[in-house]
Amino acid sequence: MKNFVQIRELAGRKPKGQVVFNKRVKRMSVKILKDMGKYVSYIDGDRLDAYKSQKEAEKAIMTFLKQYKG
Repeated sequence: MKNFVQIRELAGRKPKGQVVFNKRVKRMSVKILKDMGKYVSYIDGDRLDAYKSQKEAEKAIMTFLKQYKG
């Protein structure tokens, strides 16, 4: 049986762009990629959103992780 990660990889939804920020926060991998002038944030491989600046993306990730319980 395939799990969700394998299905997502087969669908071709891999992050694109240049890695700007790569860190582990609260046992979760966090990445910010620069793609076509936008900074796209990923938490555990799931896309969060696209932002205009890297600092704004970092702030949104930290806010999300503070509110996330689980």
